[in-house]
Amino acid sequence: MNKFEKILHANWGYSSFRPIQEDIIRSVVEDRKDALALLPTGGGKSIIFQVAALSMEGICVVVTPLIALMKDQVDNLKKRNIRASAIYSGMSQRQIDITLDNCAYGDYKFLYVSPERLTTELFKTRLQKMNVNLIAVDEAHCISQWGYDFRPAYLKIAELRDIVPDVPILALTATATKKVVIDIQEKLHFKKKNLFKISFERNNLIYLVRRTDDKLAYLLKIVQAVKGTGIIYSRLRKRTKEIALFLKANDISADFYHAGLSPEAKDKKQEDWKEDKIRVIVSTNAFGMGIDKPDVRFVIHADFPDSLEAYFQEAGRGGRDGKKAVAVLLVQSVDISNLKKRVAMNFPPIENIKHIYNMLGNFFQLPIGGGKMAAYDFSMQQFASQFKLPIYAVNSSLNILKLGGYIVYSEEQTAHSLVKFIVSRDDLYKIQVANAKVDSFIKLVLRNYTGLFSGYIPVDEEFLAKIGNTDRNRIYQYFKVLSKNDIIDYIPKRIMPFIQYLEERLPIESIYISKEIFKDRKERYEELINRVLYYAESSHKCRSRILMEYFGQNNAEDCGNCDVCRNDSGEKFIQPTEVLEFLLKKEMKEFDFHNFTKILKVSAESARFVLDELIADELIVFKDNKYIIKT
Repeated sequence: MNKFEKILHANWGYSSFRPIQEDIIRSVVEDRKDALALLPTGGGKSIIFQVAALSMEGICVVVTPLIALMKDQVDNLKKRNIRASAIYSGMSQRQIDITLDNCAYGDYKFLYVSPERLTTELFKTRLQKMNVNLIAVDEAHCISQWGYDFRPAYLKIAELRDIVPDVPILALTATATKKVVIDIQEKLHFKKKNLFKISFERNNLIYLVRRTDDKLAYLLKIVQAVKGTGIIYSRLRKRTKEIALFLKANDISADFYHAGLSPEAKDKKQEDWKEDKIRVIVSTNAFGMGIDKPDVRFVIHADFPDSLEAYFQEAGRGGRDGKKAVAVLLVQSVDISNLKKRVAMNFPPIENIKHIYNMLGNFFQLPIGGGKMAAYDFSMQQFASQFKLPIYAVNSSLNILKLGGYIVYSEEQTAHSLVKFIVSRDDLYKIQVANAKVDSFIKLVLRNYTGLFSGYIPVDEEFLAKIGNTDRNRIYQYFKVLSKNDIIDYIPKRIMPFIQYLEERLPIESIYISKEIFKDRKERYEELINRVLYYAESSHKCRSRILMEYFGQNNAEDCGNCDVCRNDSGEKFIQPTEVLEFLLKKEMKEFDFHNFTKILKVSAESARFVLDELIADELIVFKDNKYIIKT
């Protein structure tokens, strides 16, 4: 075994790398080159930078926008006795300060950071004191305005080169078009283009599009027909619960998952599914990122995704073990018109966005010029109700304000409270001797938790209350008293989403939403939506080939397994606009349902679907039991 294989085997138990993993590692470690790794979901991206960093002296800085994934990877590294830490939005200034100190002066191998943290003076100052061996940029497509998940903060990553000019950057992503691949390398100031990629083709994954007027019945049919575990994606939180309850009522082991659940609930549901205690998890797109479950046999989308990148990534969670799996997109007639409406919903008028920013400041009672880097618990439901706003308008406006660099909005909740003693052991002993009331409580904490003087340690108030024969509120009050007297730093667990101001609150006339953030993104979103529609409505081109060509793989062959290749004619789409042109050529300006199905030679289900779509687009009307083409 070479040194990289030894690290892989010692820490992960694998005896060999997957294709191109070792090539990428050697490029950044031995050749000290910048590199872009383009690997499909489940391709082992995290192991690449982790093995690379462990093979060198110093610490690896990992940039990722996903707080949940950040925490998960830090926990997994710690379980392997690899020292890792993380900094993300919502942490206190003291917590950040101590974490950075530990990374600068301690024997840490990994520091995970959210992109918003990179350009703060505190971070840049401490970075100079770190022996950085590698900068890993996860979800690297976020740096490109041509991608589906652009994050302006990612554009600041290249500024790190001024501080650590000789440290290579390893960018990693599972989804990038040809244009995005070029953009990533330019925005990160690669000294020389250096792309590693493997085919996106998944021969074991069968892509199907199914049109149905009863999605629940079709879902049940798929789940009963395909054995093994699966994921069902839905856009709405409420809908995830409804689908899970429906499946359970039909004797299918199922549960639901979304970002609004508590950390404890999310962790339990996720673990139950990973350990096969639950067969089917019904989720919003909050589920699945970074989860390595190889034996997923089906991934069903009950609603349209926002882009083919998102669809490919989510569908790609099926069949990671190389065995057959199915990826099914279910479509109702109303879905296509609803998908087109998403553009207006995701991009409300700019004046409305500014108005919501102003109301947000009023909601927090934040004065103009104040609040920079301040974080506030935030209930979107309460805010929308107080100002009589639709939830979707608030959510879309917050996302655009986040893209504009004004705020961070996160639905992340913390699973545990955190405690660190900020006095020395000697001073603590004096406090205990002088104050008998807190002495027994301090002893209770010290008996049950270690490391409290060197870092922030997760504590459980319920557990302490149980063994201390008291109630949780009393434990909470003790912690608050010690914190108020500067004996400990106490960060109660967060049970609410939060908003953090990246800049001081500005007057409404000073809010500027750039063309790149709004108009250009709106146009790109429309293009992404049209690509999704093309994938779903295509009746003549292999679905796998559509996906491969979208990602620049133009030599892909027909898969032979998707619904188009198998010629499932009863399930295929007929393009409504093509039907309209056909009818006009036949000079059929009005017709009944029977004549329509007879002339087009389609099933009644297909006919209803197309007619519903034409009515939704206001191209035809139904009157006196006849369909009339509008002129």
